[in-house]
Amino acid sequence: MFNRLARGIARHPLWTIVAWLGIAAASIALATVGVTGQSLFDRVNSGEPVAVDSESTRADTIIADASTTGQSLTLIIGNVDMADPQQVASLTPPMAQGAETLAATPGVASAVTPVILPDGPANPAAAPLLAANGRGLLMVVELDKDLDANAESDAVDRVVAELDTVAAAVRDAVPDATSSVGGAPLIADAIIGQMEKDLTTGELVALPIALIVMVVVFAGFAAAFMPLFAALAAIASALGALFATTYITDVHTSVINVVTIIGVGLSIDYGLLIVSRFREELRARSSGDRTHRTAHLTVRALSATLATAGRTVTFSALTIAASVAGLVAFKPSILRTYGLAGFVIVVIALLTAITLVPACLALLGERMARPSILARIPVIGRAFRHRAEIAPETGVFSRLASAVQGKPWVVIVGVLAVLGLLASPAMHMSVHSSTVEFLPAKSDQRQWLEQLRSEYPATATAPIILVSLGDADQTQAFADDDVASLDAVSSVTTVPRDGYTEVRVTLTTDDPQGAEARQAVADIRALNPGFEVLVTGQAGQLADYMDQLAAGAPWAAVIVALATLLLLFAMTGSVLIPIKALITNVLSLGACMGVLTWIFQDGHLAGQLGFTPQSGIESYIVVLLMIFGFGLAMDYEMFLISRIKESWDAGMDSGAAVRQGLQRSGRIITSAALIIIVVFAGFAAGQLVIIKQIGVGLAIAVALDATLIRMLLVPATMTVLGRWNWWSPTWMAGLRDRMRLSH
Repeated sequence: MFNRLARGIARHPLWTIVAWLGIAAASIALATVGVTGQSLFDRVNSGEPVAVDSESTRADTIIADASTTGQSLTLIIGNVDMADPQQVASLTPPMAQGAETLAATPGVASAVTPVILPDGPANPAAAPLLAANGRGLLMVVELDKDLDANAESDAVDRVVAELDTVAAAVRDAVPDATSSVGGAPLIADAIIGQMEKDLTTGELVALPIALIVMVVVFAGFAAAFMPLFAALAAIASALGALFATTYITDVHTSVINVVTIIGVGLSIDYGLLIVSRFREELRARSSGDRTHRTAHLTVRALSATLATAGRTVTFSALTIAASVAGLVAFKPSILRTYGLAGFVIVVIALLTAITLVPACLALLGERMARPSILARIPVIGRAFRHRAEIAPETGVFSRLASAVQGKPWVVIVGVLAVLGLLASPAMHMSVHSSTVEFLPAKSDQRQWLEQLRSEYPATATAPIILVSLGDADQTQAFADDDVASLDAVSSVTTVPRDGYTEVRVTLTTDDPQGAEARQAVADIRALNPGFEVLVTGQAGQLADYMDQLAAGAPWAAVIVALATLLLLFAMTGSVLIPIKALITNVLSLGACMGVLTWIFQDGHLAGQLGFTPQSGIESYIVVLLMIFGFGLAMDYEMFLISRIKESWDAGMDSGAAVRQGLQRSGRIITSAALIIIVVFAGFAAGQLVIIKQIGVGLAIAVALDATLIRMLLVPATMTVLGRWNWWSPTWMAGLRDRMRLSH
């Protein structure tokens, strides 16, 4: 199959490139313009991840159905003394006029402010809209219920414009007054806008640096540009695929950035391996028979490249795709969307690696074996000529392998001790779910929400909300006698609604996502009032979400483990190597989680990385890092083991095969890892904490895997196992021979 693919690409390289350019251009057009004027970023959402078909979502549906209004926007007027009659008299006319104008605005259900008439008293029902410190007030505007997306967007624009007009009039009347406008629609727009900026920042930072590193690795511009060209084509195509996905399911904004990060990383990884192997095959054949060399050398080199490195890339992509498929074991839709998007980008990265990169190689042909113009530069030219050569039989990586083989148990114990130390902070890792906390501290919407929370505590949503389907008297008794008596509960308030009774539960803790809040949810659910009571609120939603993560985790682990065992067995014919790979990858990921906790939860390096420490790691980021980190680790396992297996199949003993395999693959693994770390770090340069966590987490995972695991732990364990590395039961021999992979 790979030989036929190579010959087909070699015959039509230009058409292959044109086809990919067409796919990429069409995909970019879809992502930026769409088919109805809505771009990809217009169709994504930025809400909190929620549990699907859970108690909390059922309660939220009941509340939403009973509500008579939709989204709301709020104007905060600050730095005014509400006890000063003169200031109140000055700000009352613009506030009252603004409320009247807004109430008549299309798409608006109501506009409420504490001061209604210039000569009237403050509205007692609007007391929560007065600042607790007496130095401010709010105007809350609620939109009509069930507006479609376009009507809601238009209504938001009209309301924001009118609130800005009101704020300007108040500042004219009270010169020292301050103002800010916020609300869920504006928070969502701010998050999506910041995602777009971070995506651009990541690409502008990461891709040029990655190109420079590849120029050094390949000692030439042409070879360096090919993996980057494939990465750009993969990103463009993936964005188009994501746009199509928005018509199938809800897509979270962060999916775009994560898909871009993974797409760049895998495309560069795979392109690096394909280009490197092609140059090796080309040079190996250049020294042979030169008859008809020009006509056939490139085709033969390309066929050998795809039959070896191409197969390795394919097995690697299949392994990562299988890892990503583990996300379908989780019920929350955000994780399933990540699974679908991740699968798509892995497939696209694979296709660009085995079609687009070979097409570029076929066009350049034998020129890929010649020294680049960099080799002619005085002084540094010698270094570039040296890097352009095929890796020698002995070198720094074979010497490293020899040193490891000299004291394998010392290396194993030492590496395990380091990994254990790095993993130790994960013992106190906590998780949470956030929305506005995604935004940088200087964001207008984040500052608006923090001001609202601190100065208007009466407007805060209770961390736990009960939806009681019993009668009002029963609910009141249950709330006062049972719920209020729980240790973590500080107060309860019952509010009659149409068809149910709402109970707002405040807690003794300020953290609605902490262990105490989740325990309160469990305690309330353990009560038996004799009628149906549904628990929701931020604490209830997170508890359900975490329960669904815990329920899906074992199945995800089984899917990933079985797929890894089968695919690695298919590649090596060994039973022990896949088991060892699973164990080492789990150790590496544990260390990654520990370092991530140390940085983002404990707050170390907050100043250097530019973020505000969080109370925990984002809930679904932990799952994504485990899945994608595992997949990337298997990437390097494939690169290394395939070369070791090739030497073993050539008749070398196990020790010599390890040394030669590491020597032949070490430079590619470390170079690819360095480039990937640069790419991930580039995306971590953005402002959103969630993208920082993903970028830094994946960079840590790759760094640990490419150094401690592949360069030290794998050679050491393979030295200890010796011939047992390649053992498999006799009854599996036929299957092993049919599935054999060489590289």
